[in-house]
Amino acid sequence: MSGSSSGVTMKKVVQPLRLEAGLNRVKVSQTAADLKQFCLQNAQHEPLLTGASSSTNPFRPQKVCSFS
Repeated sequence: MSGSSSGVTMKKVVQPLRLEAGLNRVKVSQTAADLKQFCLQNAQHEPLLTGASSSTNPFRPQKVCSFS
């Protein structure tokens, strides 16, 4: 019994390793270059870099209405 349970345990260990070994890998340098290019291409649309217009900024201070 312990031999078959050991075999089942080893299959459970080996199966994810086989799946991971079959994944396509990309070099970190290529991924970093792609990420940099994406950031540069989309920087003009990023409110943290360009600032949000006061009309569309949901975090702007609210105007206080006062009656005199």
